[in-house]
Amino acid sequence: MQMFRTIARAAGTAVLLLSGSVLAHAVDVSFLTHWSPETVAKLEAAAATYAKDHPDTTITVRAVPFGDLLTTLRSSGGGSGGATIAGIYDAWLPDLVKDGLVAPVPEAIATETKANWPAGVIGAASIKGTLYGIPNEIDVYALNYNKKMFEAAGITEAPKTWDEFLVAAEKLTDKSKGQQGFGMINSWAAGVLHPFASLLVSNGGELVVDGKPALDSKQAAETFALYEKLIKSGWSDPAMATADANTTGPFLDSFVSGKTGMIIMANWWESALKAGMGDKFADIATAPIPVGPSGDKARSISYSWMTVVNAKASAEEQKAAWDFLAWLNGPTSGPNGASAMGDILMSMGILPSRTSDGAAFADRLASDPFLKGYTETLADAKPFPVVLGGQEFSEALQKTLEAVQFGQLSAADAQKTAQSDAVEILGRAAQ
Repeated sequence: MQMFRTIARAAGTAVLLLSGSVLAHAVDVSFLTHWSPETVAKLEAAAATYAKDHPDTTITVRAVPFGDLLTTLRSSGGGSGGATIAGIYDAWLPDLVKDGLVAPVPEAIATETKANWPAGVIGAASIKGTLYGIPNEIDVYALNYNKKMFEAAGITEAPKTWDEFLVAAEKLTDKSKGQQGFGMINSWAAGVLHPFASLLVSNGGELVVDGKPALDSKQAAETFALYEKLIKSGWSDPAMATADANTTGPFLDSFVSGKTGMIIMANWWESALKAGMGDKFADIATAPIPVGPSGDKARSISYSWMTVVNAKASAEEQKAAWDFLAWLNGPTSGPNGASAMGDILMSMGILPSRTSDGAAFADRLASDPFLKGYTETLADAKPFPVVLGGQEFSEALQKTLEAVQFGQLSAADAQKTAQSDAVEILGRAAQ
């Protein structure tokens, strides 16, 4: 269900923006997100704080499910009456820029942003050197495992290699108890693709190299074969894998109930896991992705989110939107030198990407045992490719990986199909 909430509408005369320009009259700024009601409430609270000093700016938050976010942005967000601000996944940026739907970040705000975010995160928010969004969250993947299930199976530590990972998956599988060693995901593109991509980069491979698909590599062949072995051996059950973008479904239920020994998942799902497990959340530990036979160290893919501004909004709306975003992501808007955005992200167990937010929350990050497996791998993470046609590429690879899960394609045939689809999709998008 869609939500519409309005924050702090007040009369006034003028508001000084960061750029030095002045609003001539009241301006309505709408913010499109996919966040849950609890997180939307935190964004609303931040907007209310901002409104105290900016009475001529009204911030309206609209939330839609993640699966509807891109469609909503394209259908209603691209027009002059659409959302002024939107939170987007970095892989969508090239196509949105190509279609003229997002505006470049104003120079002064772009300079401040580039000085306070890691270069890799800035790169994911940029096209041909132009910054189009203010980054907020960064996500990486780690192995999540149930310590009690490990203990019962006689496993003393998290697997560090694929060989150890397969041994653990076999020991954790008990069909008489409806128990699987490793949980995959189906029915949700990012949920299917990102764990596979993380195993691939931990095996020394890449999805895309210099804009060209690299799924025909030896490392990719080994990763497809790993999936096939897990399925054929019965150590991963596709009937327990269904999930949506909120992780709702058998995938989450099986892990929460102690029927799945290991999964590969992103740091943002900590809050969903805590809500589902209650006191049993203490049974869960994290570790870096096991290293494959062609890999040199544990790696994960990383991806980021950013807030962008509608290029077709009025000039006054755009100015007000960028001013709010600069404040929201600035070091004085939140507690103890953190940004308000960083505080919102940390409430969800998400790693904020602003450098000063990392410092402000250093003690909290260090004391969170769940985030340990993520922070350990962050420095060696490989960014998910940000290319034209990225979403279509992801959805095609999702279907191929699901075909492997359900025994419809062999590993070798899946690799050929994935590479062929990727060549066609990315080639067409680049034209």
